[in-house]
Amino acid sequence: MRVLVCDDEALARMRLKRLVERCDMEVVAEASTGREALASASRLHPDVVLMDIRMPDMDGLEAGAHLTRLEPAPAVIFCTAFEEHALQAFRVHALDYLLKPVSEADLRQALEKVRALNQVQLAEVQHRMAANRPRQRRHISARTYRGLELVQVEDVRYFQADQKYVTVYHTGGSVVINEPLKDLEKEFDGLFVRTHRSTLVALHCIEALEHGGSDGGYEVRLRDLDVRLPVSRRHLAGLRQALLNRN
Repeated sequence: MRVLVCDDEALARMRLKRLVERCDMEVVAEASTGREALASASRLHPDVVLMDIRMPDMDGLEAGAHLTRLEPAPAVIFCTAFEEHALQAFRVHALDYLLKPVSEADLRQALEKVRALNQVQLAEVQHRMAANRPRQRRHISARTYRGLELVQVEDVRYFQADQKYVTVYHTGGSVVINEPLKDLEKEFDGLFVRTHRSTLVALHCIEALEHGGSDGGYEVRLRDLDVRLPVSRRHLAGLRQALLNRN
């Protein structure tokens, strides 16, 4: 099996690499951040990712959830020095959890567990992991022709649904994701507000609520964007309350 090792400490990566090789498996890449791990996994398609949890910018739990969007998605085994992360790791249904310093015997057993799974079983583990990701991600991931693209949530201006797909409009352009708008609304409650059945807008981007749209209704004007989005009657009261709470 092909293994990717992700840890923000060089000595920890070196030790894990040595242990993997003792298990007669190949380390295809090393990464020091969750972002690097996603980029390498998107390009190299490892079978397994050994993932540290406590890392800057994007922790291992969020990175692991994003990894499930790859095709094929790798199995994720978390490795960390902090026992308190164990419950979180299993809540996202990682394949295994190893406490540092990782022993060769424990690592071998975890890797053999991956080898023993068939594709259907592995897909089920990955599905549960995606469904139980950490409450508020710091990034949105999308599969594009460039691979797995990451957009920082703070850069998202609004989400707009069209049938089963959602377009994410952000400061650098737009990407399309396959996530229900209602799930995004629940996850990012307090950061985004529903303005229409098909639209979720970043609260900090709303410059004004104005009357007099094309149909005589309300619309929101977004800061630094030449965009006005319609507000439905159903969501008008909730939007006003969210704007009051923001101020």
